[in-house]
Amino acid sequence: MKIEVIGLRVDREFREGDDVAKAIVEAAASNNVSIRDGDVIVVTHKVVSKAEGRVVDLRNIKPSSRALEIAEKLGKDPRLVEVILRESREVLKCESGHLITMTRHGIVCANSGVDQSNSGGVDRVILLPVDPDESARRIREGVEKLTGARVAVVITDTQGRPFREGVVNIAIGFSGMNPFRDYRGVRDRCGYELKITVVNIVDEIAATAELLMGQASESTPFVIIRGLRYEYSLDYGLRDILMERGKWLFK
Repeated sequence: MKIEVIGLRVDREFREGDDVAKAIVEAAASNNVSIRDGDVIVVTHKVVSKAEGRVVDLRNIKPSSRALEIAEKLGKDPRLVEVILRESREVLKCESGHLITMTRHGIVCANSGVDQSNSGGVDRVILLPVDPDESARRIREGVEKLTGARVAVVITDTQGRPFREGVVNIAIGFSGMNPFRDYRGVRDRCGYELKITVVNIVDEIAATAELLMGQASESTPFVIIRGLRYEYSLDYGLRDILMERGKWLFK
């Protein structure tokens, strides 16, 4: 068994209006890589967000009274806090210098996913795509139209995890695949029947891609995962991998 992880280098800045699907196909060609049936194309969300105009200039932001209060408590830029609040559905934690929110998508993360790195300027921040699943669908359809290959697309972001040091890439949107590998009912080598094991493979794909994407330079915004066994499907999205609130063990 073998899985290939192929990074596609791109030496340019992405801007609003760019065609991400076309950029992927061009990057593959310039890296002497052909896109094939079954490939999973992993895309860092910053490329998608920039192409969709999801970049905010903090100089145009007027903080609300709530943002000013939280900013003073946490020692953060009140303009940044205001953007974070606008992108959130709910503030879950606000302490020890950290602002943990639930985004409008239902993702629980720090700062509503608002990021200052690789934003193109000191006072600029990048937001998550409005609808990452829809973004992934458009990219998938674009790549399939340009290449004739049937592919899946996973859009990623880097986030921390409870009780673990360091950050990892996770999927925030995807199209063209069942995100799970279900082992329930399968027996192990000793004959024990697995009862609860369902693996989230889109997060595993995202974490694998980060090994080549890196964090600082953003020069490898696209990664192809080749040889992975998965079910091609158009029936799943982010909603399927977000845990229902009633199942939360830690609040």
